[in-house]
Amino acid sequence: MKKMKSKKLLTILGVGAVAAGGFTSCNDDLVEYGSGDIKIFVEEGDAWLHDYPLFLGIEKQNRPQIAMWIEDLDGKYIRTLYVTHKAGTKSWQGNKGNPRKEALPCWNYARLPIALDQEIPDGYTGATTPAEIFDAVTGATPCGNFDVKMRSISDFKQFVVKIEINHSTDWNDYYPEDAEEGDANYSGGDDGSGQPAVVYAATIDLDSDVKQYAATLTGHSSPDGSNGNVYSDLSTLTTATQIIKQITIKIQ
Repeated sequence: MKKMKSKKLLTILGVGAVAAGGFTSCNDDLVEYGSGDIKIFVEEGDAWLHDYPLFLGIEKQNRPQIAMWIEDLDGKYIRTLYVTHKAGTKSWQGNKGNPRKEALPCWNYARLPIALDQEIPDGYTGATTPAEIFDAVTGATPCGNFDVKMRSISDFKQFVVKIEINHSTDWNDYYPEDAEEGDANYSGGDDGSGQPAVVYAATIDLDSDVKQYAATLTGHSSPDGSNGNVYSDLSTLTTATQIIKQITIKIQ
């Protein structure tokens, strides 16, 4: 994207337990940290796993979809650090071409401010498909607690880390499965989100003496994915706020 040409902020070095050439696994301590590295640690909450219906009453326990990215202090997108593979490549099982725009809309609109059902313009990234854009930063959803490692490579010292998290079919009383398109609580239909994605954020200042930051739950995304706004009212959410226990950003 044009916004990325002027300053390159961070390079991603690892996600969770990432071996050379591999993606996230359930093993620990495969990513080593050195002085000056930045560690974003995500601690799973009570609702990290969610029962997802398959067929004939059979369910499987799904892990959430996650996107992690950086913005400048004015809210301009800089780059994606990590996104789960299904959300990044739009490779949803049985979606029949549905891009699931309600899954992680805040991230989608931050990095690509056009409707998700439109063709991705070459001018944004030089790529023509989501897979081309995100193969380098996508991975399977981690089994539980995980961390993302970054290293500063420029003089860009202040920035905002944002994390968006969502479960599919996470229905509650306010976001029911039978909500109709156009309703305020519609979230994608039968295979939609139910409760919308939640967004965490932390403002980082590398010039300060602070070495550890806690990302704050700032609100939820658009239920139907029609915009990239963050809504601060969390009163309609239940389990969605329990997917994550806490997110800590530490300067090593």
